Amino acid sequence: MSKLNRRSFLKATMATAALGAMTACTSSQASGAYTPAAKGKSVMGLVAPKMNTVRVGLIGVGERGVGFVRHFCHIDGAVVTAVCDTDPVVLERAANIVTSLGGEKPAMYGEHPYAYRDMLARDDIDIVIISTPWEWHHPMAKDTMLAGKHAFVEVPLALTVAEMWDLVDTAEKTQLNCMMMENVNYGRDELMVLNMVRQGLFGELLHGEAAYIHELRWQMKQMDRKTGSWRTHYHTTHNGNLYPTHGLGPVSQYMNINRGDRFDYMTSMSSPALGRAAYAKREFPANHPRNQLNFIHGDMNTSIIKTVKGRTIMVQHDTTTPMPYSRHNLIQGTNGVFAGFPNRIALEKGGRLDFHHWDYEMEHWYQQYEHPLWTRMGKEAEKQGGHGGMDFLMCWRMIYCLRNGEPLDQDVYDGAAWSVILPLSVASVADRGNSKDIPDFTRGAWQTGKPLGIVS
Repeated sequence: MSKLNRRSFLKATMATAALGAMTACTSSQASGAYTPAAKGKSVMGLVAPKMNTVRVGLIGVGERGVGFVRHFCHIDGAVVTAVCDTDPVVLERAANIVTSLGGEKPAMYGEHPYAYRDMLARDDIDIVIISTPWEWHHPMAKDTMLAGKHAFVEVPLALTVAEMWDLVDTAEKTQLNCMMMENVNYGRDELMVLNMVRQGLFGELLHGEAAYIHELRWQMKQMDRKTGSWRTHYHTTHNGNLYPTHGLGPVSQYMNINRGDRFDYMTSMSSPALGRAAYAKREFPANHPRNQLNFIHGDMNTSIIKTVKGRTIMVQHDTTTPMPYSRHNLIQGTNGVFAGFPNRIALEKGGRLDFHHWDYEMEHWYQQYEHPLWTRMGKEAEKQGGHGGMDFLMCWRMIYCLRNGEPLDQDVYDGAAWSVILPLSVASVADRGNSKDIPDFTRGAWQTGKPLGIVS
């Protein structure tokens, strides 16, 4: 960019960020039924012009983002050109990873919290990976699209109803991708179940269950660096489902949410908030800052979603109680059910056992229903790692779609629909569990949207 254009861009992004902050102040009270007027055309099925080489910039290269740096260095057609982080230690580490894997040293930014805007002004970046604390996702994704680049955002997409509408509007106005990177959709089991659903194994779908049950109290000991240094505080400001998308993303794809069906309304309730305070009392001195916090987030949150077609989805969140890890991942149809953690299947027709007994042996089902993406890239994904390979496969698929002129597997409407459960669950919990309407971020396009297919 010329200096004049760069100055204009920075001025515009500062103005839009201020407007977004003003809107966010009232967003917690926003009605889910509210649908603002469109400011552009739909990006359902958006296909960006083919890119021979995808030039990647990354904002946030710490705990989460450093994995993405490595993944893109191992993907044909992807080149890391710039990295940004306010922590000089992780910034230098990211640059060294790129050079150690044979790439040229990327440009580095991070002198102040808004240094990422200087990076966005570069003309050698096509896509931007955003792996920062949650409150930065909305402004950074919006600024990325206003700078003419595709935005790829860690979960959740945003924190408020107003912020999510703002990202939908910006994507439609700029005709650029804004994808929330829900990596669990690329897990081996989740891909296999999607393939099973598409082939009708479970019959007509009726009900799904999803969860993020992951004991993370130990993150409270991260005071100045790493995830716990900022994520802990959300347990003092929100009481609902803080992290709905890992379980909800796969179930939504099974049910064709935003592509033939959509979320209609939801209700939510939380248990008492006891575990974090008890942990702080046990693990820290009485005068420690963690013992000065007022934890209000219920240890277990349970939300129920109703879709327009009448299906139901239970979504749970618990990062506090002593319990084995689970994303649950259950899909029930008229012919039977798949349930995860541990994987098991029961079918009325077509199963190896009768439907009164679980079939825990998965190898038979992998051989018959392995998703083609995993067949093609599974070994490489497992080699490169990232939650069992799902992170690498997600990155590989993103680059593949951009290089081959194909629509992405997840769009801005998906990210908004899955993420909006966070603020709406908070609103429902505060309102004695009364139901809250879920916005139709597609503005009706869900009725004609094509279901996500099984790629060859």
